[in-house]
Amino acid sequence: MTTIDLLLLLNRIVTAGNAITAFSFLLYALTFNLRERVARTFALLMGLVTWVYLGDILAGTTTNSLEIEMWLRLQWLGISFLPAVYVQLSDALLEVTGRPSRGRRKLAVLASYVASGLWLSAVAFTDLVAGRMVPSGAAAYLQPGPLFPLFGLFFLGACGFAGLNFWRAYRRCLTRTSRRRMVYLMVGSLGPILASWPFLMMGGRVAGDLPHLFWVSLLIITMGVTWMLVLMAYAIAYYGVSIPDRVVKARLFQWILRGPVVASTVLAVMVLANRVASILGLEDSRLIPMAMVISLLLLQHFITLLRRPIERVFFYGQDRQDVVRLQLLEERLLTTGDLKQFIESVLNAFCDITGIQAAFVAVMGGDGLELEVAVGAEDPLRGSEDLPAVLVTDQRVDFDEVGSVFVWDSYWLLPLRAPEGGEVIGLLGMRARAAEPDFDPEELAVLAESARRVTVAISDRLLQREVFAAVDRLVPEVETIQRMRAAGRYMGAESMAALTSEGDLVHWVRGALGHYWGGPRLTESPLLRLRVVRQAMDEHQGNPVNALRAILRQAIEHVRPEGERRFTGEWILYNILEMKFLQGRKVRDIAMRLAVSEADLYRKQRIAIEAVAKAIAEMERQAAAQRMAQGQGVGASEEKESG
Repeated sequence: MTTIDLLLLLNRIVTAGNAITAFSFLLYALTFNLRERVARTFALLMGLVTWVYLGDILAGTTTNSLEIEMWLRLQWLGISFLPAVYVQLSDALLEVTGRPSRGRRKLAVLASYVASGLWLSAVAFTDLVAGRMVPSGAAAYLQPGPLFPLFGLFFLGACGFAGLNFWRAYRRCLTRTSRRRMVYLMVGSLGPILASWPFLMMGGRVAGDLPHLFWVSLLIITMGVTWMLVLMAYAIAYYGVSIPDRVVKARLFQWILRGPVVASTVLAVMVLANRVASILGLEDSRLIPMAMVISLLLLQHFITLLRRPIERVFFYGQDRQDVVRLQLLEERLLTTGDLKQFIESVLNAFCDITGIQAAFVAVMGGDGLELEVAVGAEDPLRGSEDLPAVLVTDQRVDFDEVGSVFVWDSYWLLPLRAPEGGEVIGLLGMRARAAEPDFDPEELAVLAESARRVTVAISDRLLQREVFAAVDRLVPEVETIQRMRAAGRYMGAESMAALTSEGDLVHWVRGALGHYWGGPRLTESPLLRLRVVRQAMDEHQGNPVNALRAILRQAIEHVRPEGERRFTGEWILYNILEMKFLQGRKVRDIAMRLAVSEADLYRKQRIAIEAVAKAIAEMERQAAAQRMAQGQGVGASEEKESG
C-alpha cells in the first residue's frame, strides 16, 4: 500500500465518520429539540451535510463512470442549498435572541432558497456550473463550469451574510455562558461549509501535481470538520430545552458515544479488516464480521463502565455530590412492585419454615388497613374484592394495647411497628393452625426476623412516598424556573411572555378574566408585570389593575370579528367573552342566548380564553420590539452626535 493509498483510505474513513456524525446530530435535533426553530434548521443543515458526504462515499465505491457522475451531481443538492439554510439559521438565531424579522430577513431567506434552487437546476440540466466528470487516479470530480466562480460568490456571500447575523446574535446574548456557546456555534458553523465546499473542483490540478500535500490537507480539514460539527451540536443542544445544563451535556455525550463513536469505529474496523484481508488473500474470511462484532461489544462495554465516571468528573463540577445522590436514589428506589415482590418472598419463606398455609401483610392507609400482599393456598382476596372481615376498619382493636401475636377470627395477627416511635404501620397475618399461637423458639425467631424485614420495607416505602409528594410539589416550580432560566440566557427581561409557557399565560388570563371586576386573581395576577401593562399605566393614573383590565378588554376586542355584532357562529367566541366576563352573566343564560349546550359553551370558552392569551402575547412582543427600536434609535442618535 502506497502513501497515497493510505491517505485515500484515511480520508474515506473520516468522511464516512463525518456522515455518521452529521446524521446522528440530525436525529438528535429531531428527537429532543423538534419544537425549536433553531434546532429544526440545524437538523436540516445536518441533513444536507449528510447528503454531501454520502455522495462522496457512494462515488468512491464504484468504478462505473456514469454512476460516479450521477452521485457527484446529486451531491449538489446539499452544496446548493447549504447557503440558504445558513441564512435561515442566522434568522432563527436573531429571533430567539429577541430580534424577530420585520420582513427583510424573511425575504432574504426566501431569495436565498430560490437562488439555491436555480443553481441546483443549472447543475442538474447544464454544464454551466459543474461540467463533465474528470476521471482521476485518486478521486473523480466534476470540471468547473463557466458560472462556477459566480456560484462561489453566491456561496460565500450568503454564508458571510449569515455570519454577520451570527455576530449580531452574539452581541445580543446576555450572559457569559450564552456568549461562550454562541462563540462555539460560530466556530462550529465553519464545519458544514468546509464539508460541503467542492475542493476537488478547485484543486483538481493540485491533487494531480502535489497529491501528498492535497490529500494531507484534505484529511486535516475533514478531521477538523468532525470537531466543528460537535461544537455546533453542543451549542444548538441548549436551544428549546428547559432541563439543567448538566443533563443536556450528559445526554449529548452519551448520544455521541453510542452513535458516532461506536458506528465510526466499527466502520473503520470493517474497512481496515477488509483491506488487511485482501492483502493476505483472505477476502471471504469470517474474521471480518467477527472483528466487527467484537469491536461493537467492547465499545458498548467500555461506554457502560466509563460513561458515568466521566460525566461526574467533567460535567457535574461542584454539583457532583448532589448528582450522585440522585443517581443513587434512582438505582435504590423501592417501587410498589419491588415492595410487593420483597414482602411476597419473605412471606413465602416464613410459610415454608413454619408450615403456615397462608399469610398476608396489610398496611395502614388513609382509610384504614389496606391489603398489600397475600400468599398461600388460601388467598384472603380469593373470591372477593373486599378485605377479609378480620381487616375491616370498624372491627379493629386498639393495636397499641397488643404487644405480640394475638388471635382474631381464623388468623393470628402481629402488629408491625415503625422503627422510630413505635407507631403501628401494618399487620402481619397468618392463617391459624391452632386455637392459640403455638410457635416454638425457632419459629418465633423466624417470625421476628420476617416481621423486621417487612417493617423495614414498609417504613422505607412510606418515607419514599413523602419524598415523592415533595417532588410532586417541587417539579412544577422547578420547570418554571428552568424555562425562565433557558429563555433568560438570550432574551433577558425583554418579554415576560417569552419566559412563560403558553399554558402559564392561558392560566393567568383565565384567572384574571374570572375576577375581571375585582378579586385576588386580578389584583395579584402575574400579568401585572407585563411590559404592555406597565406602558398602559400612564393612561390610567398609574393604577396597574385598571391598566390590566384595559389590556384584557383590548385583547377581547382582538377576538371580535369585523362588522356589526351578531349571534352567529363566527361571533360565538367574542360573545362568550363579552357576556361571561365583561357583563358577568350566568352560564345558563349565555347558553340559552347563544343556543348551545353548557358543555359546548365551556369548550368554546376555553378556546376563547386561549385566543385572548395569544392576543396578549402578541401585544407584549410588539411592546418589547417597540422598546428595542426606541433604544436602538437613541443609541444611533447618540453615536451620530458623538461622531
